[in-house]
Amino acid sequence: MYNVMIADDHAVVRYGLTSLIDDQPNFTVVDQAANGTDTYLRVERGDIDILVMDLSMPPGESGLITTQKIHEQFPDVRILILSMHEEQEYINQSIHNGAMSYVLKSSSDDELLHALSALANGDTYIDKSIKISKTDLEQINSGDVNVKLKSYNALSKRERDVLPLVTLGYSNKGIAAELFISTKTVEAHKASIMHKLKLHSRADLIRYAVHHHLIDI
Repeated sequence: MYNVMIADDHAVVRYGLTSLIDDQPNFTVVDQAANGTDTYLRVERGDIDILVMDLSMPPGESGLITTQKIHEQFPDVRILILSMHEEQEYINQSIHNGAMSYVLKSSSDDELLHALSALANGDTYIDKSIKISKTDLEQINSGDVNVKLKSYNALSKRERDVLPLVTLGYSNKGIAAELFISTKTVEAHKASIMHKLKLHSRADLIRYAVHHHLIDI
């Protein structure tokens, strides 16, 4: 039995996906989340085999960034992106960041089920409506896709956890409670983030995060 997690900001979508997946043999939905931060924290607790995740879950961390973080820290978790975004930029970046599958929300339920079966077998799956060209493959396999995020990629794992919470206006105490760390540690992470990104205020950080698609608002 494969443990599946659903991450989408719409409750009705989570409910529909849960009903569909729970009806399939060998798959069971064990948890849900409505944003990238909660998704990462739940995966961090263990027992998730397959993550079915949207890319846009405002307000908060972009699904592209959540995908990258989860793939880096928990490479055994198989990530299936289920998104309305048909733009090649999102598709290429998602796969580059570690997603094994990309399915369009406009597609039939069968596409999602084909993708789940493929992931269960350790295979990749791309929606049949999506065409991957040679140029796309070069982008996906290139180390240059994230070149504009060189400074962001220099942040530590925990600093990348703190960043979206700062942009959302969480207090130091709120961030500490969310991430199970001390307020002094939060203050140190915030100072380090601002230093590494060469920013001076929360407004600067929000502009940076929005510009680089680190968060959805």
